[in-house]
Amino acid sequence: MDSELGFHSLRTETKERVSVEGSLPDWLTGSLIRNGPGTFNFPDGNAVDHWFDGLAMLSRFSFIPEDQQILFQNRFLQTDSFKSARKGNFDGGFATGQTTLRARLKTFFSEPYDNTNIIAERIGDSFYALTESPRSVEFDPRTLKMKDHFEYDGEVPTGQLHCAHYKRDPTTGSLIAVDTEFGRTSKYHIYAIDSPQDRSHIASVETEKPAYMHSFGLTPQYVILTEFPLRLNPLRFLKPGTQEAFIQQFDWEPNRGTVIHLVDRTTGTIKASPVLEPIFGFHHVNAYESNNGQTVVFDIETVPDNSSIESLYLENLRAGQLGSLAGKLRRVIIELAPETDSRYGPEAPKTTTEVIYDDGTALPTVSPAQWNQKHRYIYAMSLDEPITEWATAVMKHDIEQDTTVEFAGVCDYFTEPIFVPSPEAEHQDSGVVIVVGLDVETEHSHVLVLDGSSFTLRAHSRLPVALPFDFHGRYFPNVRAQSA
Repeated sequence: MDSELGFHSLRTETKERVSVEGSLPDWLTGSLIRNGPGTFNFPDGNAVDHWFDGLAMLSRFSFIPEDQQILFQNRFLQTDSFKSARKGNFDGGFATGQTTLRARLKTFFSEPYDNTNIIAERIGDSFYALTESPRSVEFDPRTLKMKDHFEYDGEVPTGQLHCAHYKRDPTTGSLIAVDTEFGRTSKYHIYAIDSPQDRSHIASVETEKPAYMHSFGLTPQYVILTEFPLRLNPLRFLKPGTQEAFIQQFDWEPNRGTVIHLVDRTTGTIKASPVLEPIFGFHHVNAYESNNGQTVVFDIETVPDNSSIESLYLENLRAGQLGSLAGKLRRVIIELAPETDSRYGPEAPKTTTEVIYDDGTALPTVSPAQWNQKHRYIYAMSLDEPITEWATAVMKHDIEQDTTVEFAGVCDYFTEPIFVPSPEAEHQDSGVVIVVGLDVETEHSHVLVLDGSSFTLRAHSRLPVALPFDFHGRYFPNVRAQSA
C-alpha cells in the first residue's frame, strides 16, 4: 500500500451530510473537530518541506443519530500564513526554509507565527486553533470560519514558544498552559486560563537552555515539565544573517539526560527534579497521583532521540521512508520523600520507569473522563517497528491486564483515535472511539465509530474527499449539527 495520498494538498472545501452504515448511539450528538495540515503546495510552485508546516485546515464531524447521518465540513483557516503562501510569500515555519534576523525578530516579538494547525480547543465560551506560537486563531465552530487572531496582552508572564497542548483541570474547568520565554535567563511560565484574557500565574521555572516541549503533564497538585535534551541557546536567534528553520536551531545534548520538573500548582515551587536517561517525545498521555499525593505517575510516548523529527519531512513520508523507531508508551513513577525538618533538606525522590506497551504507537489518547485520574486504557495509532508505513490499525491497550486489541479494516490507514465516554458510563471503556481513516484505492476518507468496550466497528461513513493526515481532535458535546 502507498500512504502518499495522506500527504497530498487538498484544494476544496466541502460541507455535506453523509449517511451512516451501522448505527450511531443516540447520545452521540456533538461534534469532533480535528486540526492539521491541509495543503503543502502553493500556487507559485513553492511548497513546505515538513509535515508540521502544512497550512491549517479544520475538519468537523457532527453526529446526527436520529437520522443516522454525519455532517462533514472542512475549511482552511484564513491566517496571515495562509494568505502569504497563496501570494507566493511563505516565509518558513517549524522546519521549512531559512530565516533572516529581521524575520526572526518579527516572529518572536511583533507578529508571531499564526499557522495554527495542531489542535482546536474551547477557552471559556470561544473556540481557538492552536500551534506552538502564542498567537492563536479564534474560529466559529458552526462554520469553521476564522474570526480573529488572539494574543494575550495582560500582566501574567508569557513567552515566545507555546506548548500547543493545554491541559484541562476536570475539577475547576480551567486550562493550564506553559510558555517558554527566551532570554539571557530563559524561563518556563506556567499559568491557568479561565477565559482568553483571564489568566493567573502559577509558576516560572528558570532554565539555562530551554528544551523543546510540545506538551506537559498535569495532576491535581502538580504540573510536570519534561525537559528532553533537545536544547536551544536562544541568543543564536539574535545573530545576524540567514539561519536554518526554527527546529534546526535546537541541539541534541544527551549528556544532560531528561529532566523532570514537578512544579507545585499551589506554591509555584519545584517539588522535585529527577533526571532520566536521554529520550525524546511529543505527547504526555495522562498523569495522576496516589498515596495521598506522595506518588506521581505519568505516561508519556517516547523515542530514543530526536531523529523522528527528521523522518517527518514530506520527502521521506511520501516515499515511505520513515526510517524511525516508533513511539513507546512509557510510565514514569515518582515517589516523593516525606516532608522532614532535617537541615539537610528533603530526600531525593525515588523515580522508576517502565515500558507499558512494547510495540509501536503514535498520537496516544485516554478518555477525557480520566484526565488527572488513574486510567486503565490507552488508545493510539498502531505502528510497526522500525516504521515502514503509516498506521494500518488503531489499538486499545489495557494497562491492568497488559492486553491489547487492534482494529483494522474499511480503510488502509488511520489517524489519532478519540474516545468519547457514554453519559451513563459504568466502566472506563463505556463509550465509543472515533477515528478517521483513508481508503487509498477509492481515494476517500471515512469516519469510523468503534464500540469502546469490544473495539469493533459500530458505524462508519464515507466522506466526499480524501483528507490529508492531520494531527489532533477534540470532541465537543455542545457543538451540534442543528447549529450548523
